[in-house]
Amino acid sequence: MKTFVDKEFARSGSPAEVAGKIWATLRNAAENGLSHGALEFFLRSDGPEGAGMSTSSLLISWPPTPRGVAPAPERFAEALAHRAGPRTDVAIIDLPAGRTIHLRGETTLDYHVRMPGDVGYFHLAFSVPLSGTEGPMGNLCDAIAHSLRWV
Repeated sequence: MKTFVDKEFARSGSPAEVAGKIWATLRNAAENGLSHGALEFFLRSDGPEGAGMSTSSLLISWPPTPRGVAPAPERFAEALAHRAGPRTDVAIIDLPAGRTIHLRGETTLDYHVRMPGDVGYFHLAFSVPLSGTEGPMGNLCDAIAHSLRWV
């Protein structure tokens, strides 16, 4: 990730402290994800050359949960709502993959999808720090979450 940030900012002419903040945010997201069962971390730069770095990321995790211990969606949504900021919308939605707790903040989208067999929740954590969740990148994140299916 450090190489990615250095490469993107070398072209942009942005101040070094901006690159440092982006690097710290990405590092913290990856470390936090790893400590909570992260499986994958995707990062995308969608800005034109020389226009600065506009990134989005997706962290996929499946925190290990013994069968039958995962809370019901309503209880889990309530617990997540207490942790979320006041400007985060929390809802239970039905995706093709199943009952899902959906959190939408200004720059983050989280989907906690209940896994078949009562083995916990599959977590998709999207971050779109520069463009926000109300726009094309937010729509792309929603489309990715809605495409999840169990096979």
